Amino acid sequence: MSKRRAPKPAWHRYAWIAAAVVLVGGGGAVAAGAVGGGGKNAGADARDVAAGGASPSAGAAGSAAPGASATPSAKASASASGTATASATATPTASGTATATPKTGASGGGAAGDGGGDATGGAEPATVAGPAHPASAEVFTGLAFDTCTAPGASKMSAWKASSPYGAAAVYIGGRNRGCAQPNLTSSWVGTVGAAGWKLIPIYVGAQPPCQTSGSKERISAADAASLGASDGADAVARAKALGMRASSALYLDMEAFDDSDAACVGSVLTYVQAWDKALHARGYWAGFYGFTSSSAAVVAQAKPTTPDMPDVLWYAKYDGNDSTTTGFPFSSGLWTGHRRGHQYQVNSKESYGGASITVDRDAWDAPVAITG
Repeated sequence: MSKRRAPKPAWHRYAWIAAAVVLVGGGGAVAAGAVGGGGKNAGADARDVAAGGASPSAGAAGSAAPGASATPSAKASASASGTATASATATPTASGTATATPKTGASGGGAAGDGGGDATGGAEPATVAGPAHPASAEVFTGLAFDTCTAPGASKMSAWKASSPYGAAAVYIGGRNRGCAQPNLTSSWVGTVGAAGWKLIPIYVGAQPPCQTSGSKERISAADAASLGASDGADAVARAKALGMRASSALYLDMEAFDDSDAACVGSVLTYVQAWDKALHARGYWAGFYGFTSSSAAVVAQAKPTTPDMPDVLWYAKYDGNDSTTTGFPFSSGLWTGHRRGHQYQVNSKESYGGASITVDRDAWDAPVAITG
């Protein structure tokens, strides 16, 4: 995910999604009004790449560099069935936020393309209880990008003015983090946050024992629980040092591995459980990044029957589809109610406002960091 791995294949297609910021409480969405809008690690698996993909519609401000797909333009909304909605439509240069107070009773399912569930709008299946996540979160709905090294403030300013993106993923720590972060300081977080960017914190923790990579830190059956707990505590400490407050979501990066290895799967799940519990104990949401064909699939299979599975799923599926609902690869009832991110295209060199960055593209409808 973090460009500490070899470059991932690029597939082309996306439509622009306008940004909306809402709050969620528990598993339900909330009512809100909105005005305006507006790189990962080793082991990408070919099974996560869908061949083909239509060309995007053009028309948004900014231009993609040579070899990148056309600039996107479109609109998007997020809604929960029956009791809560949050939506926004805008040109890429528009900006705005929505605020809300948590409301109970909203079902997780939503209309097709809404970010709350897939087209079937199924209710989330019962899961085994564990320590509770925080009561509320700040949710971003729209397009996000991730890149290995956090861009400088000037580039972020240029992109804020003319790109279709409203959120950026940043690598806050972990022994397996692959890129230097000279720009990623509390001052930088404050500056880009004040400019309107939403941030998605990624922690590159210990990797599976059966993974074929040069990871500096690996999980073992003997230390999975203790290592998950210490890495979770470290993730929170690093987030706090950057000014990312309690009730932020932090995302554990777990790269592709052999999910047919039962012992390896068991160690990974034990580590994830301990990492999640460490975050909950400190008042943070536990997110998870993984590949549809392996790491994300393992967590999705475990979630209905295993306690302390991630609150939010960020899945890598390179199908060119800028949606968290259409083509969702797992049970329609999982991670509904604004708890999904979708990395749908990688290694796209793009230029806005005279600033060029190579990014991975993400459709986002999930909690982000709380700053400021």
